Amino acid sequence: MSVTADSVIEVAAPAALEVTSDARILGVGVDLVHVPTFAEQLNVPGSRFTGVFTPGERSDVAERGGDARHWAVRWAAKEAVVKAWSASLFGQPAVMGDEVFGLIETVTDAWGRPRVRLHGEVAQHLAGCLVEVSLSHDGDHAIAYAILASAS
Repeated sequence: MSVTADSVIEVAAPAALEVTSDARILGVGVDLVHVPTFAEQLNVPGSRFTGVFTPGERSDVAERGGDARHWAVRWAAKEAVVKAWSASLFGQPAVMGDEVFGLIETVTDAWGRPRVRLHGEVAQHLAGCLVEVSLSHDGDHAIAYAILASAS
């Protein structure tokens, strides 16, 4: 498979979960977001969050009423994926800077189940990897858990 800077790789689960002895967990990441604090930061003009959400994420949040908890859990997913990726690079320098966040997208299926779609350089760096994510929010908190695994 040829991957370019414009490539998009959608990480999707197989029809049935298949565990093989060749698959290996490369990294695990978790992120907890305090929703009221995140909501305040979202409202600051020129905040770092202005360009990190994709059009698809903006649309998905709008369809859910635009509540801050939906923004917060998507931010937590981005952070959790970056942390899982970072864990896989233990002892090595980071590959990218903050531009990474705009290249990690949370998508949902018709039933609201989340997946991660990777874009650009992130898709290039993580080609051949699987990313699984679990999201939740309750009260003032949103949390995301991500697992980065080898695809084979």
